[in-house]
Amino acid sequence: MRFDDKEEFGGKFPLQPFPKRQGDSPFPPLAESLPPPEDPPSDWIETADAHDLPTRENALAALGRFAFPPAPPLDDEGVAARDRRWTSRAIFTVAAFLMVFNAVSPLNWSRQQAPGWVQGTVEQLSEVWVAQLAVFGVDMPRQGLREMWADARRARFIGQAPARDPGSTPG
Repeated sequence: MRFDDKEEFGGKFPLQPFPKRQGDSPFPPLAESLPPPEDPPSDWIETADAHDLPTRENALAALGRFAFPPAPPLDDEGVAARDRRWTSRAIFTVAAFLMVFNAVSPLNWSRQQAPGWVQGTVEQLSEVWVAQLAVFGVDMPRQGLREMWADARRARFIGQAPARDPGSTPG
């Protein structure tokens, strides 16, 4: 039995690669068989405005507004002063964070400079600062990351020559 024998299947192939539309669907669309929707009964009043409705205010909020009235809006100078305060606080916070958790950077910088009064002063201050912070263990996260980086740089494939030490400053 072969599928290309038209006589055996009544002149039609049982399976066609692309289905063809057979005319109208025996199932009518649902929208045509349903009656049109009716408007549900509503208590909506066309002339009503939601902003006209009475609202009850929290007594504590009213007392707070009475005791502490809101400040008048800022002018351009007040906005600029507020922005400067925000910027100054952000810079101070970042500087304090870096002085605690990256205290060795000024020490490394001073070791790379030509000898002089400024270089010597920065180096001595940095050495004391780093030693004082090391007592609290603040340098441990930075040291751990530095060791992981050094281990990754020294890692080699089997048979590969060992890595040479780049000679970076001690941290």
